[in-house]
Amino acid sequence: MIEVKSLVKTFDGFRALDGATLKLENGSVYGLMGPNGAGKTTLLRHITGVYRQDEGEILIDGEKVWENVAVKARIASIPDDWFFYGQATIKEMMQLYKGLYPSFSVERYNALKEAFPIDENKNIKYLSKGMQKQVAFWLALSSMPDYMILDEPVDGLDPVMRRRVWGLMMEDVSSRGTTVLVSSHNLRELEDVCDHVGIMNHGKVVLERSLLELQDNMVKLQIVFKEGEEPELLGVPVLHDSKMGRVHTMIVRMCPESALNAVKRYEPVVAEAVPLTLEEIFVYEMGGLDNEINSILI
Repeated sequence: MIEVKSLVKTFDGFRALDGATLKLENGSVYGLMGPNGAGKTTLLRHITGVYRQDEGEILIDGEKVWENVAVKARIASIPDDWFFYGQATIKEMMQLYKGLYPSFSVERYNALKEAFPIDENKNIKYLSKGMQKQVAFWLALSSMPDYMILDEPVDGLDPVMRRRVWGLMMEDVSSRGTTVLVSSHNLRELEDVCDHVGIMNHGKVVLERSLLELQDNMVKLQIVFKEGEEPELLGVPVLHDSKMGRVHTMIVRMCPESALNAVKRYEPVVAEAVPLTLEEIFVYEMGGLDNEINSILI
């Protein structure tokens, strides 16, 4: 379990983290989202032990991360600006990872050559950005980590490779109980893989829920009332209402079944509940914070 408690970090007077709190159960896939500058990357660097917090606490399975070699050996991290030695080949970086990670599996490294068809004797710096990202996943997955911390992980990968990489990670979640924390602006992609989601804003985690809970507590209704009737929906928490012709499109903070039952009291001609995408949920859920939230959209 990853526990982040009231984390504070200040850089030159700027409070990058302002009491950030997060909890991630083992074996889950947690999507972390937020506008640029919200503190996502800073938070991930604290969880992986790159930064030391000014205040607060970070625990992984009850142990502090900072300068804890045993805990760090259980974490594989792929940051947005992945580092490799300037003249290193893939095979040489494999040897480095093998020395750093006690659980590193050469057998799996060799098995993944089929998934990542890149010459292991190639100098990494001469590979394209997408191929370098493939190498990062190749080495991380071969390390057999308990935790994977990912920052914009599939940026630069083509659609086929993105699907392949997610498939490999989800296999590890299912078979090994690997825990994945991923920060991304791509809400559509995270919707397919995450079971929990959180959003950061101004250095805080302002929303943290299971994806199922989010989807069960907000719904889009498309309603056509009888001609000449525009009833006020009493007791129905409408977050947004737009109209095209006679069709009302309403975003309602209720479960779909309760929302339809509430609307049917007004005897509409048509009333239909439509599932919201993760992107739509965040836009309407967080709309009250500030317009900055819109920058998480693709």
